[in-house]
Amino acid sequence: MNQSERRMFLIRELLKEDDRYSGMSIPDQEEDQKQLLRGLMNIRSPKKISPQFLAVQDKYLQAETKAKGVTELDDLRPVSDGLYLWQGDITTLHCDAIVNAANSGMTGCYVPNHRCIDNCIHSYSGIQLRLECAELMERQGHEEPTGKAKITKAYNLPCSYILHTVGPIIQGILTKEDYELLAGCYQSCLELAAEKELESIAFCCISTGEFHFPNEKAAEIAVRTVKKFMEKKTSIKKVIFNVFKDTDKNFYERLLR
Repeated sequence: MNQSERRMFLIRELLKEDDRYSGMSIPDQEEDQKQLLRGLMNIRSPKKISPQFLAVQDKYLQAETKAKGVTELDDLRPVSDGLYLWQGDITTLHCDAIVNAANSGMTGCYVPNHRCIDNCIHSYSGIQLRLECAELMERQGHEEPTGKAKITKAYNLPCSYILHTVGPIIQGILTKEDYELLAGCYQSCLELAAEKELESIAFCCISTGEFHFPNEKAAEIAVRTVKKFMEKKTSIKKVIFNVFKDTDKNFYERLLR
């Protein structure tokens, strides 16, 4: 199969799972098909699917990521000892682990084609990720507390693992507890990565998007927490601060200098 054939196969298989989609037409344009496939993956509940689907999905997603271009950590230059600043798509970064800013349900974003990092990571990792997260939550028996973290496989992403953490949601004035909970996100991820004896970890800007934590304050907490942790002797040797916006890049450049 080529990419077009894989995409059509995946769409048809997902449409067949729900009688409500019976008779739904598949758009002709490639970009519209991609949006439909991603949307179907986003709204799908965590459950098993055929090995054939997973084999085709994995080839499709890996080819899509390769087309976007994979960034090797070894090609990046540190800003200071062990600390990196990189502006790019975290789902294309080849390192030991990337961090996902998750919600308390921990099974991803169910809004079709939403542009949050949680949706992107689940979309490009594959539907196996949602199932693994759901199984983790079932064993835990309750929602994930703010400031804590879980680790999963990365499936079709270039990294090896994904660390999922729930940041604080800001609805008014920042409190001391908000600061402590966000610092806890970074601390929990670093500790969990060290337990797994990982060497490199890439952080997204936790809580600054849909959760409305002020970007500059969040950057200050991130850098301070990471620097303090790096003073200890652990397996963690390289920490990447991944940013998307120019404003975040400016904040981190100032703090890391």
